[in-house]
Amino acid sequence: MRAACLGMPPVPTDANRIRSPAVRRKQTSSDEDRQAAAESQIWEVPVTLPEGEFTAYLSEPADSSIMEVLQQLRRGEYPKPYVLDNGEHRELYIGQRFTQSRMSLHEPDALDLAYTRSMMAFLLFQPQPRHVMLVGLGGGSLTKACYRGLPKARITTIEIERTVIELASLFHVPNPGARLRLVHADAATYFASTRQSADVVLVDGCDAVGLSPSLCSESFYASVRSRLRPGGVLVSNLVGTIARIGSMIDSIARVFDGQILVLRDAVSENRVVLAFCNPSWPPDWARVRARVPELANRHALDLGGMAKQLQLNFRRSLGKAGNSAKRRR
Repeated sequence: MRAACLGMPPVPTDANRIRSPAVRRKQTSSDEDRQAAAESQIWEVPVTLPEGEFTAYLSEPADSSIMEVLQQLRRGEYPKPYVLDNGEHRELYIGQRFTQSRMSLHEPDALDLAYTRSMMAFLLFQPQPRHVMLVGLGGGSLTKACYRGLPKARITTIEIERTVIELASLFHVPNPGARLRLVHADAATYFASTRQSADVVLVDGCDAVGLSPSLCSESFYASVRSRLRPGGVLVSNLVGTIARIGSMIDSIARVFDGQILVLRDAVSENRVVLAFCNPSWPPDWARVRARVPELANRHALDLGGMAKQLQLNFRRSLGKAGNSAKRRR
């Protein structure tokens, strides 16, 4: 088996002719990044895995032994982010087959995973943000949705994995420019030091085993809150055990003075938490509902269903709080 290195002429094989779409080099911000980018290439190679036949995209030096790399992939030992394409979907994986993102090849701009659609519920409260910051690029689903769905907003995406940024063009992520910045940085460090402010911050940062610990601490949530403008919204995707998710929700609630709403993903066990810097809490639900028809015309999302679920969950939380107060008395 032979592989094609993207950006080079396609290499025919006995059974396949491997296509080599143009892949851009990421913008680098340091000598270390520029050297690493120069040493890596994106390889496109067919691979057979227990789940079926795929095309794999791997970021490896030009002189790599691709057969050895594929053996690592088959054993679940490949340590870097990579992409698998089955002809219908293109998926980003991190570590031992942890799915980070998925794109439909027929609808590359669609939010294919349910939890990503839930994270766009911020539109009910911030329909026209000026600046949206995202933690975690992944396959670029949310970055693309915000960039293309909010044409007047600036988008800043922070991603800690250089390889993920290198693979971004495979997911049709737009080129960085006046409205879009891709920042290679640790988000915890970035928010602790940046002077940038935002109307919305979306946190969806996972590593090989799940949520990155540095993105689950109260100090991180406090740094994010300090960068939100009045009326701003934090949206965080939470995964893990029920106890772990509950602990993270409690941490967010403490930092945001209890101004939180929770959506449960109907497909997975994910929870999407919206936290607010809102001087007029609780939400004006009549105003939220009034926004739905216009938003539905602009965004292919079930925002009406999200509004109903959020309001119902809010009422339930008030009931639980009231029952707890009675028990304390």
